[in-house]
Amino acid sequence: MKGSADSASFGETLVVRRFMPVPRERVFAAWLDPSGMAQWMRPSRMTDTTVEVDPRVGGRFRIVMAQGRERFEHTGEYLVIEPPARLSFTWISDATDHRPTVVTIEFLERGGDTELVLTHRRLPPSQLGSHRSGWTDIFGELEKVLRKTGLP
Repeated sequence: MKGSADSASFGETLVVRRFMPVPRERVFAAWLDPSGMAQWMRPSRMTDTTVEVDPRVGGRFRIVMAQGRERFEHTGEYLVIEPPARLSFTWISDATDHRPTVVTIEFLERGGDTELVLTHRRLPPSQLGSHRSGWTDIFGELEKVLRKTGLP
């Protein structure tokens, strides 16, 4: 992974786990589908999301979450795309002080279901709680959409 030697130089590490009764191929594919992501890539308090992705290693993404008139922009670059097992990308926003943090998601096969293990490294210590809450909500929204619509 690019910059792995620098990854430990500052910030905190957050790990969020979630079991989903959905095949991991579907869960993995949902993370690279912009129209599907626009339906779930937001904490439950947000009202809308726009998503642009270039789903290749070195490709970039832009996610804008909305709550009323407020907009929260997140950008990054894909570092690892290994379907259906692993995805890693940088994550940059106001909440990371515009510094690149690194998110790695493992998609573990669990008898036809999926266990997601998200590790978010290099977070500012003051942002651990809000990111734990945000990623937990996002996992919940993802599961709702996958179970309801069958996306992607």
